Amino acid sequence: QVQLVESGGGLVQPGGSLRLSCAASGYFRSINVMGWYRQAPGKERELVARIDSGSSTIYADSVKGRFTISTDNAKNTVYLQMGSLKPEDTAVYYCNVVARVRLWLENESWGQGTQVTVSS
Repeated sequence: QVQLVESGGGLVQPGGSLRLSCAASGYFRSINVMGWYRQAPGKERELVARIDSGSSTIYADSVKGRFTISTDNAKNTVYLQMGSLKPEDTAVYYCNVVARVRLWLENESWGQGTQVTVSS
């Protein structure tokens, strides 16, 4: 079982910055993918950014050039540096991790979510 603990959400003014963190713990052989999703009120959950074990990244078009995803593999932690924030970035942000827990088995885990509100 993989546990995820998120931190770093909050209230920020438009144009501001925030950094989200998500630390994975528990038993796993390796982490294959770490990512961030978000869900705004009345909308479906959407991918924000993800990074795989080879450091390949994918970003939603709406955040390209403003957000950066990175990892600290020694700490099993993924970060989302968010800049030039806009009101439309307001959402609950969820950490997502795909880990190999057995040679033949992957497990997908979600964090509890952290609220990001962009407002003046």
